[in-house]
Amino acid sequence: MDGGLCAACLAVGGAGMLHKLTAFAQIDGRNLMDLYQEGNRENAPYFFPEIKEQALALKKVEQRFLEYVETDFFGRNGSEYWILEEDGVWISALRLYKISEEFYYMEALETHPDFRKRGYAARLLAGVIEDLKTRGPFRLCDCVGKNNAASLGVHRKCGFETVSDQAVNYLDNSSNQRCYGMEYTFHL
Repeated sequence: MDGGLCAACLAVGGAGMLHKLTAFAQIDGRNLMDLYQEGNRENAPYFFPEIKEQALALKKVEQRFLEYVETDFFGRNGSEYWILEEDGVWISALRLYKISEEFYYMEALETHPDFRKRGYAARLLAGVIEDLKTRGPFRLCDCVGKNNAASLGVHRKCGFETVSDQAVNYLDNSSNQRCYGMEYTFHL
């Protein structure tokens, strides 16, 4: 990634670099798709059941993913894509939506399959929280699958609390009984 494109590049523990991206032009599509490869492979038959060739279905899912990031995600005012990079590899990422003043919603916290169980997601999330603290008081919400022990552990390690047994997606105000509503709150 070209450091000149990064809205904010911060050194984090170890050799990693934390990037806050605020425009689609800053996205390295191949690096992002490699990071989300597992979910994309799982989504291919769901979104494109008519396509039997797995490689073609995967390509379509990746294209749809990047179109969403470009138009829907970065089309929202205040959206930030956070990336933890090490040695040119995008290791962990999340999307951060600004819902209103002092209220943020995050989704798509993911760690590259080759780098899991090494604390990268916690480093990323801790870096995002530290950046948000410099902006003043805030509330950060996320939906975490009730069966996703790894993600629940990362959230709790970073100071999130479970606030509901039924999560709310604050982008469309839908609820999800398969997820917990988790929240991190910071007051001055």
